[in-house]
Amino acid sequence: RDVKYEPQALRARERLLALGADDVALVEGGNGVFEVTVDGALRYSKKATRRFPSEAELDAVLTG
Repeated sequence: RDVKYEPQALRARERLLALGADDVALVEGGNGVFEVTVDGALRYSKKATRRFPSEAELDAVLTG
C-alpha cells in the first residue's frame, strides 16, 4: 500500500466535508491518481494537472 499521498488526500477530504459535502469517499488506487467526482462528474484530476488541488480548487469543486 502506497501511503505517500495519504496525508494530502485526507486533508482534501476534510476540506470538502468542511465545505458542506454530504459524503466523501477515499478509494485506494495506484500510481498517485487522485480524482474528485461530484454526482458522477469528474471535477478535478491530479493525473491531468500533475499536482494536488489547492484549497481554492477544492472550493470550486463543490461550487463549480
